[in-house]
Amino acid sequence: MIASGSMDNRFTRRSILAGAAGLVVVARGAESPRETLREFAYGDVRLTGGPLKRQYDHLHRHYLGLNEDRLMKVYRQKAGLPAPGDDMGGWYDADGFVPGHTLGQYISALSRFHAGTGDVAAAAKARRLVEAWAETLGPDGSPYASEKGAITWPCYILDKYEIGMIDASRLAQVDLAKKVLPAVIRGAMNRKVGGIPDRTFDRIPGRTPTPENPAPYDEPYILSENLFQAWEVTGERQFHEMAVKYLLNREYYEPLARGENVLPTKHAYSHTISLSSAAKAYLVLGDRKYLDAARNAWDMIDETQRWASGGWGPKEAFVTPHTGQLGDAITSTRDHFETPCGCYAQVKLARYLLRITGEAKYGEGLERVLYNTVLGSRDPDEDGNYFYYSDYQAGAKKGYYHRKWSCCSGTLAQGVADYPLNIYFHGDSGLYVNLFAPSTVKWASGGVPVNVRQAGTYPEGEDVHFEVTPASAVEFTLHLRIPKWLERAAEIRVNGKKFDVAAERGTFAAIRRKWRQGDRVDVRFPARFRMEAVDDRHLKTAAVMKGALMYIAADAPLGMEKVALDLPGAIQSVGTGFAVEYGGAQVAIQPWHSALTQTPGQTMNTYFTTT
Repeated sequence: MIASGSMDNRFTRRSILAGAAGLVVVARGAESPRETLREFAYGDVRLTGGPLKRQYDHLHRHYLGLNEDRLMKVYRQKAGLPAPGDDMGGWYDADGFVPGHTLGQYISALSRFHAGTGDVAAAAKARRLVEAWAETLGPDGSPYASEKGAITWPCYILDKYEIGMIDASRLAQVDLAKKVLPAVIRGAMNRKVGGIPDRTFDRIPGRTPTPENPAPYDEPYILSENLFQAWEVTGERQFHEMAVKYLLNREYYEPLARGENVLPTKHAYSHTISLSSAAKAYLVLGDRKYLDAARNAWDMIDETQRWASGGWGPKEAFVTPHTGQLGDAITSTRDHFETPCGCYAQVKLARYLLRITGEAKYGEGLERVLYNTVLGSRDPDEDGNYFYYSDYQAGAKKGYYHRKWSCCSGTLAQGVADYPLNIYFHGDSGLYVNLFAPSTVKWASGGVPVNVRQAGTYPEGEDVHFEVTPASAVEFTLHLRIPKWLERAAEIRVNGKKFDVAAERGTFAAIRRKWRQGDRVDVRFPARFRMEAVDDRHLKTAAVMKGALMYIAADAPLGMEKVALDLPGAIQSVGTGFAVEYGGAQVAIQPWHSALTQTPGQTMNTYFTTT
């Protein structure tokens, strides 16, 4: 429980409500006429088994257990209120790297978990945190936990506050959050001590703060997406204008829209999450350059930046294409992908582009990065230790970041809480299946309620099964994403009979029929082992892939990564798994997402030398 304190001279719930009495709230839906596909609400989709549900349930419990007094301590100290509880430590404290930075993300994730499960405890915790935080806002409304945060990271932190209040309002029915949201944005605009700048600018790599430029690595270019959402929630036109103002047009979106690759050397995560601002700008403004920028950047990342896992950004920076920098980074660093943050950015961008274009390639990219990065991250402990970097160097371990409560503790919560959004979409013609994971979705076609249940052995196996249960017979199209990596054509059967349908790799197969209760669809996605070179200058340095999954060598002998192996031909079936014979012993070959997740002392090799 949260301890109560004095509320003198603070933004109490009563004062915020009174101050917002004249606010005209114009409710706007999240959908846009520029969308080809639409997301389901969190509560329409339920995970029913498999690795996604294991992680989803575990982290739901984990974030529900965060100590509220500890979370609020740094804010109460700033406000001069009683502040019981231990310090959080790490990044979060008043003298930490980014004081109080993830509070909004935890509120956001709790709201999303509530919306996805109906868990009233998650909504209640989000409500208590909003109420406690509102009590710490001073007369100037400054939301920051300390002057350091207000001066060094004002935009970066504000963006997290905004999404916390937006999600608490929309998903957890916390009315106070809708009142706090505009007060917090205006408080962040107060330039007496720090605060957000009056213009956008790009992050300056390699710079450290100076009195003349105290925030060289702040990220105003990430603000627009949530400012557009703040406008949608509150109806305040000022936030729409701010969203437009912070779009990074000249340095980023405009050259990307022209096809110019300006990614190299840029901070990888923030410039990828900024592409969601571009996609949102397209949906709101209709300006084609923002869609072109997002689509071109996606292709540039996919073709020249990514690891086999779908991750990118060694040492948190984009590389220069066709120079071998990606392959060189395998041995020059162990910081290969900022995993929870990077996956959150890539998956969110993929959903935007899926919604706008309906193209299956974005779903395939979403699947790759989700299954091979965050799904295999080490579970956090109870004291602020979180997985941060994926390590693709030989002898890698799945360990914790060296500082507690890092940025990845916030994006991990939000990204995993978003799992229900990634599986299904719906369009004018019917239901789209993007991810193959045990789950259910409830939907309506032409006013007829339809339930679909999905099960199977995928992604480690090849089989997926669907049971379609409409309230009454109804005609619609079931669209199934067909992966590009298939060994041979997908096999699709409806009620046991082969269904003749165009199922080209990299598209959605369209099964249109009149559906009746108990109809069953069985799909097989034939997969075999294959190798993916790290880049075009290191063609014999490659990762093992099978289907959607990246595989690693578990506890590989020292030096194995340097010996040319006949891969994937040397991979053998051993019992229920796979192995490679090396040095007279069998070295296990396992999916990265399941390998060593809970045994961090073990090691793994991700890239191999091939013959």
